[in-house]
Amino acid sequence: MLKKQSVIALITDFGLQDGYAGVMKGVIANINPSANVIDVSNNIEPQNVFQAAYVLNSSYAYFPKGTIHVVVVDPGVGSARKILCLKTEDYMFLAPDNGVLSFVIAHEESASIREVTNGKLFLPKLSNTFHGRDVFAPVAAHLSKGVNRKELGEKIDKIKKIDLPKPILSPDGKLTAEIIYVDSFGNLITNVNKEVIDRMKVEAERVPITMGRRRINGICSAYTDVGDNEALAIFGSSGYLEISVNLGSAGDVLKLKKGDKLTLGN
Repeated sequence: MLKKQSVIALITDFGLQDGYAGVMKGVIANINPSANVIDVSNNIEPQNVFQAAYVLNSSYAYFPKGTIHVVVVDPGVGSARKILCLKTEDYMFLAPDNGVLSFVIAHEESASIREVTNGKLFLPKLSNTFHGRDVFAPVAAHLSKGVNRKELGEKIDKIKKIDLPKPILSPDGKLTAEIIYVDSFGNLITNVNKEVIDRMKVEAERVPITMGRRRINGICSAYTDVGDNEALAIFGSSGYLEISVNLGSAGDVLKLKKGDKLTLGN
């Protein structure tokens, strides 16, 4: 049961220059002045749905139970795309139906989804270009005051999902992984977690990792396990294996990017 004074967490691609994120907060404050609104990130690359999905997945579980997570990275704004409210055991998520909830759905077993259609919960006048202000913000605010999510609209089963690449383990024991995200430090985040390494039945500190002509021997426990400007592999805060450079940017040094492949094992 959500408390009336809920946390509302925002992820948008609005940036910091314009007032879009601030206006959303103003709308929320008008409806529920006691709501605690937290910016997770307003610096998602414009229209980068996968980046928003990754940032959401990496952050949502660290918020108090009952938090309403609002994601406005919405290239289809003003079109016939749906607006979704996804409910898990501990959280609610408001987002466009463009795949941005794919990671969450993959990890949450008891998710229930409704399409948000109740115009009584929107602002009176709708813009075709700013549903963050006119739909997402007021709906989140009403939910934070205790409006039953059944009032949002009907349940739905099928929503859009984005491809989440999975590591491939070959019969000879080699693992083909993929870079799925590059953070602001230039760390190359892969789709490999500790469970995948465990299934390989190898010693993590000795497993060779090959990226083109580059090779890293073993997974480190700290950046300082290698010298300055040297490459290393390490499990990052998101739980995924990262390729990093101590005191540098792996993206710049290794010339690798999202979608590039790497191999673990001999």
